[in-house]
Amino acid sequence: NSEVGQRSLGIQTFWFQQVCGNHLVWDAVEVVEFSRKHTARVGESLEEIRDLILHLVDRRDQRKDSFAKVIENAMKTELGSDADEVLKILAREGIPKNLSKEVIESAQEQGRFTIFAVVDALTRLSGKIKNAGDRNEVDRKSSALLSLAA
Repeated sequence: NSEVGQRSLGIQTFWFQQVCGNHLVWDAVEVVEFSRKHTARVGESLEEIRDLILHLVDRRDQRKDSFAKVIENAMKTELGSDADEVLKILAREGIPKNLSKEVIESAQEQGRFTIFAVVDALTRLSGKIKNAGDRNEVDRKSSALLSLAA
């Protein structure tokens, strides 16, 4: 304990999508910070920290179930009935035409143009893009497509 509150006790919780190689956290959401001065009554803060962690666990389960439903819907829902229709939708969503053609070919291998097949193809193809900023842009647009299955 610090008589003057020089130290503190704290916790920060959040959900995130990815941590890159230089340890930056991408897409942190539901960020919660808790901090208390480390004085004589700091022990009372442990119950508040416990409640924050329990809330985080509850949100994990809600997010997990929600994500699983979106993926299930994406695997069932067709983005379009044929290649031309899918190309139009990809163009509307800002996917470059040359990349869209590769996506169509890859998605056709899976049998039909489900949202999942198209997003999966986009994700695999974005990994081949040289510049990180361009990859990130394609990944962002493909996640927007996935939201159509929500």
